[in-house]
Parts: sequence; C-alpha cells; structure tokens
Amino acid sequence: MSYNAESIAVLKGLEPVRHRPGMYTRTDCPLHIIQEAIDNAADEALAGFCRGIAVTLHSDGSVTVEDDGRGIPVEIHPAEGVPTVEIVFTHLHAGGKFNKTDEGAAYRFSGGLHGVGVSVTNALSSRLEVEVMRGGVCHRLVFANGAVSEPLRQVSSPTPGVLGKKKNGTRARIWPDARFFDTPEIPIHDLERLLRSKAVLLPGLEVHLHVEGGDLSQNRVWRFSGGLRQYLAERLSSPQSSVFSSSNLFDKESLLYQNNVLDSQDGTPLAIFAAEKYVTEQDETFAQGAGAAWALSWTSEGALARESYVNLIPTPAGGTHEAGLRQAAFEAMRSFTEHHALLPKGVKLAAEDVFARLNFVLAARLLDPSFQGQTKERLISRDALPLMARMLRDPLELWLNENPETAKAIAEMAIRAAQARSRAGQKVEKKKQSGVAVLPGKLSDCQSEDLGRNELFLVEGDSAGGSAKSGRDKETQAILPLRGKVLNTWEIDADNLFANREIHDVSVALGIDPHGPDADDAVLSGLRYGKVIVMTDADVDGSHIRVLLATLFYRHFPRLVARGHLYFAQPPLYRLDVPGQGKRRPPLKIYALDAEERDAALQKLAKEHIRVSEVSVSRFKGLGEMNPEQLWETTMCPDTRRLLRVRFPEARAALPVMNMLMGKNEAAGRRAWMEKNGAAVGAEG
Repeated sequence: MSYNAESIAVLKGLEPVRHRPGMYTRTDCPLHIIQEAIDNAADEALAGFCRGIAVTLHSDGSVTVEDDGRGIPVEIHPAEGVPTVEIVFTHLHAGGKFNKTDEGAAYRFSGGLHGVGVSVTNALSSRLEVEVMRGGVCHRLVFANGAVSEPLRQVSSPTPGVLGKKKNGTRARIWPDARFFDTPEIPIHDLERLLRSKAVLLPGLEVHLHVEGGDLSQNRVWRFSGGLRQYLAERLSSPQSSVFSSSNLFDKESLLYQNNVLDSQDGTPLAIFAAEKYVTEQDETFAQGAGAAWALSWTSEGALARESYVNLIPTPAGGTHEAGLRQAAFEAMRSFTEHHALLPKGVKLAAEDVFARLNFVLAARLLDPSFQGQTKERLISRDALPLMARMLRDPLELWLNENPETAKAIAEMAIRAAQARSRAGQKVEKKKQSGVAVLPGKLSDCQSEDLGRNELFLVEGDSAGGSAKSGRDKETQAILPLRGKVLNTWEIDADNLFANREIHDVSVALGIDPHGPDADDAVLSGLRYGKVIVMTDADVDGSHIRVLLATLFYRHFPRLVARGHLYFAQPPLYRLDVPGQGKRRPPLKIYALDAEERDAALQKLAKEHIRVSEVSVSRFKGLGEMNPEQLWETTMCPDTRRLLRVRFPEARAALPVMNMLMGKNEAAGRRAWMEKNGAAVGAEG
C-alpha cells in the first residue's frame, strides 16, 4: 500500500465536526447543540439587548430557539465576501466574542468563547433554518447538512413565534441529525433546568418553553425578579416550586425567603446570604468587571442544592470557581470561630468541614475562562480560584458577624463534621500502629491522620523537594525527596529490595510491605496516604524515573496500583507571560503542559487581538526552577493541578510486555518494539 501526498486528507469547513463529533459536543443526545443556540441568545440578554428567549419542541423532532436581541448581522463580511450570518453558522472559531480588550464590548463576559458553538449545531443538523429581524426587516437563510441550501434573502414576514412580533431578533429552527447521536430525544428535564437557569441568572428575563402538541402543563415560563436568593429558597423548599406554567403571573414572589429566612420542610430556620461583588477599576490584579453573584445557605440534613455557572454557562462538574467559594467559606468561618473562641481543644477545622452542608448558587463572571472540553462542564481557569476567594470572603465574613446566632449554628455543624473526621482518622491510625518502623528522616510528613485526605509526593531531587516542602499544604501533603534514579526492580527479589535505601524509605513512608499480585487488600491496612503522587520533571529523565517507580509499584506493590492510589503529577513545561493592557486587562500568566498546549494558547491570544510577539514564553528546565508558589499553583494545589491516575492491565496479562521493556536481557526485543511503536508513542505523548 503506497503512502504519499494523496494519503493525507485535509478536512475543511465543518467536515472535522461531522467526522469526529465527539471532539466538539456530547453525542448522547442533541441537547448540547441546542444549548449552543440558547447560549447565544442568553449572551444577548447578558449584554443588555434581549428581554425574552423562547424554545419550542416541535412534533417532528425539530427545535426552535428565538430571541428578541439585536439579530445576527446580515451584511456582507468585508474579509469573507459572504453574509455575516452565514459565516457564523458555517465557520469554526468565528463570532463576536473574541474581543476582550474593549471594556464596552457586548460579549466581554460571554459564555461562548471558542467560536465553534452554532457552527457545530449546523454541522450536526440535517436542516437548519435561520430568520433574522433587523430594523423590522426579515432575512431567511437555510442550511442542509451544514451547507447552504437556500442563500440569504429578504422575506415579507417572519414565521410566527412564541415571542410574537418583534423589530429585532434571531430565530433558528434546528433538525438534529439522528446519525450523530445515541438517541434523538432531548431530555425535557435537563432542558427545563437549563432554561430555568438562564432566568435565574438574568433577573427580569422571560424564558419560555413550548411543547408542540403536548400537554399544556409542559409549557413553561420562567422569570425570577428575586434572582439567586429566590431560586435557592425555592430549591431548598421544593425542587419543583420554581417551575410554573405560563398561566401563572410573571415575577412570582416566593414567601419562603422574606426577611432573608427560609422555613424548610422540617421547620428549621435557615438564613440565605445573597450578594454580588465585581472587580473595580482600582484593582490591578484582575480584570475590571470580573467577579460573582451568589446565594448561600447551610442546612443540617437532606439533599444539597448546588449549582454553579460561568458567564451563564452551567458547570455541573464544578471547577476552580467552586474551589474559590470553598476557600472563602473556610477562611471566613475559621476567622469567625477563632474570634469567638468556638473551637474545642484539639479540634482543627478543614475546608470540607465547612463546605459539607453548604447549599449554593454561584454565578461567576470571568473575562477569559478556560473549560475542560468544548462541553464546558468544568472550569479549569487557575485565576478563578483566587478571584472567587477574594470576592466572597470579606462579604461572607461580614455577614457571619452581622448574624452571630446563624453563624454559630453553622460553626457547630462544621465542628461536628471535624470531630467525626478526626474520630474516623484515629480508628485508621489504631489499626496500623503496631509494627510501624521509624519514618525516614528526609520525609516531611503531614499533620492529618485521615487516609482519604493525605497525599505523599515522591519528588525528584532535593531542589524540587525543598520547593515542594515550602509550598505544600502541611496539613495533608507529605514530601519524600528521591536522589537520582531509583533501582530497576523488575528482576529484584522482594527479600533484597530494602538493600536500596531509596526503596526502603518509600516502603516505610507508605506503611506497607512488598507483596505479590495474588495478595488481598489486607496488605494495605497500614497504608498512610490515600494518594501516592510521583512528581518528576517534565523531561526525558523525569519520564525515566516515573517508569522506574511505576515498575517498582507494579512488581512489588500491585494492590496499591489496583486500588487506584498511584498518580503521576503533570507539571507544566512552559509559562506564558501575557502583558497587561491597562486596568481593563491585567497581566496574565498561562501555564502549558507541553508544546501543543503552548501553541494553542498563543493561537487563542492572537484571536483575542493580543500581539503574540509581546508574549514572553519561558520553558521550565525542571521542578527545581519553580518557586514554592508556582509549584503549588501548577502542580500541587488540588483545585488547579492535573493528576494522571495510573492504571495497569490485569497483572499477568501485562507481564510479557513489562518483561520485554524492563528485563536486563531483552535489549533486542526493546529495540524492535521501539522501531515499530516509537513514532506512535511520540505522537501520543
């Protein structure tokens, strides 16, 4: 079979989306491609140009999304020579959301940041009809399988919609292509929750849901003049009370949150703290206008109500903005308990003690958020953690001190949680006390005795070990520096392992002895850490050390790996320093795991009209080059780091491969394997 230039395929336009839809959206159902159209309408509302959004589920399986915003521009694009609305639906990375430097930009804090939203919707639809009203004039454009089937033309009147006649707005009717999805059905409950959230986050916005040919009870209208406070109150009282039919009056006021107090189902009075705070022009650390709105309430029992959003986008998997909320709640409560001397002797609060019974709705506003994947379910922006912590801590601490009885009740719940956690840790400790050897002198141990929270970092070199010791969380993180490369233990008997000092120290620090693949979980009874994290440089030597340690654990501590305790840290290889642009956009640090991430970050900055030539790119030679703050932020902080959990195949199935890779007399086999697979491994790595 020949391999030449003709063998290389180049996908153009929307072909990459249709070829690999899972890279751009969820493929279990079409909800996410509908959400992209809804998010566009919500961004118009966020910018102040839209007062109503309506979604119609038609009986033929299509979905219409309409709004009364400004309407997508229909003029000929100066660079592309086609109508702008056509570009929006047919070009990836095209839209009005990349301009972040202009303080007056309509989409400065929009949710759709990648510019692939409705173009993905179009690519994965068998048909898509767009009608745009601008200045009372209606234009219509139709697509089939992602391509234009009816060019843009002016029509006499728009198709009737739920919002009625409007001078400006956009209406898109979408027929999702069933070939790309596991099921063509759109889960009505998830759609209702999505639409309801838009009304919650944009007080005064009317959001309609109409089910064609369905029961009248399925039609909904949401409008929350009480904002986040009203929504959280209704969620805590009754999960369904915030959903009411279109026959009800708008601006439904809930009696549940009068005087800032909610009467829950069991009659327990619960205070709701709702507020918002955003960065002012005097702050040079974060972008002006960034910040959050929130509603918080602690409950003693029952299911928790927790929702978070970033620029109107739901983040069901949480992320760094929720981590910032957790940190703010912990620091505010710790300050309150210390000031009022509420902590019993020997009790030390942890963040999870305060966070355990916290209900919240958090709406973060970020200038340039980074999400995990195009579906945007988890926020990974590192700057979001300190931003949320700063915005929330002082207002929350003030509220606690202004409501001392409520604050003391919350403190009592947190203290009980801390005491229960301490008792659980002591039970584990009593089980493993007998026969524990003296810990290695170079081990900087953690203070906690809770196996579920404790982490042991095996760090390459004393230099990196010093930074790790200075930057760690002493409560839960232990550091064991390793000198040089550990022994290849593949052909070493367990009886001879401890002749090597490094391996001896690792085993003693872990609290477990070497064992075979047939051992049961009882061999882990003395384990002192829930996570064992190998932290080495992001270079060839670091990779070699990881391989040697992985060999040690696979060969002599297989139950540790099988139970999911072993991880590899993923420190960044590059740092990008983006210069500030006045108070409107402060300086920015971006960390990249590898060259691919570095190049992607530079391309993204270029699209945001930032001169790439002014961005300083530096490469870390090793962990020892990082100061403690950098090492903590990028590699050790549980909320911002990236860990890779190590999983091995069934023990005996991997033996031939491991023997070929690590055996002393297998050089010929290794060479043949590398010649055959080296390019593929390099491409994946």
